[in-house]
Amino acid sequence: MANILVLGGGFGGVVAAENLAKRLKPEHQITLVSQQRDFVFYPALVRLAFGQCELDSVTFDLPQAMHDRGIDFIEAEVAYPDPGKGHVVIAHGKLEGRMPYDYCVFALGRRLATEQVPGFYEHAHHLLTVKAALKFREALAGFHRGHAVIGYCRDARLAVPVFETAFALDRLLKERGEREQVKITVVGPDKLSSQLGGPEVMPALEEALKDHGVEFRGDFPVEMVTENEIRTGTGDRLGYDLLMLIPPFRGPGEAMYTGITDHENYVRVNSYMKVTGADRMYAAGDCVNLIGPKMGHMAVLQGEVAAANLAAEVSGYEPAVRYDHELMLVIDEGGEDSIFLHKELWERKHAHVSQGLFWGWAKQIRQKYWQRRHS
Repeated sequence: MANILVLGGGFGGVVAAENLAKRLKPEHQITLVSQQRDFVFYPALVRLAFGQCELDSVTFDLPQAMHDRGIDFIEAEVAYPDPGKGHVVIAHGKLEGRMPYDYCVFALGRRLATEQVPGFYEHAHHLLTVKAALKFREALAGFHRGHAVIGYCRDARLAVPVFETAFALDRLLKERGEREQVKITVVGPDKLSSQLGGPEVMPALEEALKDHGVEFRGDFPVEMVTENEIRTGTGDRLGYDLLMLIPPFRGPGEAMYTGITDHENYVRVNSYMKVTGADRMYAAGDCVNLIGPKMGHMAVLQGEVAAANLAAEVSGYEPAVRYDHELMLVIDEGGEDSIFLHKELWERKHAHVSQGLFWGWAKQIRQKYWQRRHS
């Protein structure tokens, strides 16, 4: 019997655990360790912030969902894995101490490196946790005039919520009859296409920004946030009355000093999602060192590949399923101009871009699918 630990209750961890349960016989023990009891459908947090859905529609109960699939669940905080000794050190939870494993899937996500931007923690909103989304909802309720600045910092690696927030704010203000009283500006550290797959998406994105009356200001790497303005390292300043920024990302602190990470603390993996420099360990999700943005659909595919290859090892076979690193995103514009983009990140191919009402609808259906599947 193999004792398999899956660390992390996000897309990568949940998908890996579920796929392992399907692939392996019941005599193998699969345990999901998560600090949170609730799974969060992160792509819906913009909709949550704007009151387009409620908390119970973007979360589900992890312990029950795992129990229904024959997977053990432990609510605990992982301190760090020790690949050399084959155990995980648990810092807080029901089982403090060391948990041994035969195989491990590391899926503890990324860290929000807000300390990289002085003043971010004190003054900026973001939309990367439920608590932050609900706090931004409260700020929106009291915002009626002035300058709204929405953007992403250097190394943020996630631009979709930025544009969705800008478009959603435009719609909200029009519904209130307050649009003429607010200027909306999107800022980023580089050109418009850099976070979104290349120049193919530019025409659609530029047209959407124009239709919503949103200004884009590139080459504005935010280095400092004060109570009423953001600043770059070269002295550029921009005042704001409402601020939402995506902070820099780094690899998870739980992987630090384990010898399995790169210079930004992301876990090194090969194309089989196997951790480089560690035996019997795989990784999936935002924690891995693959190029490009960090997105939920990538974590899902990585979790599936990690589970397939780990299950093969357990059964005495060599890993054979390779991960295809591709970018797929939907910018829900709220209407017929919602944007879909698909691009292979490991191959020199042009991106495919499509627009239409279907894509925003499909994104919402995906959210409902995850909710119902695990309820």
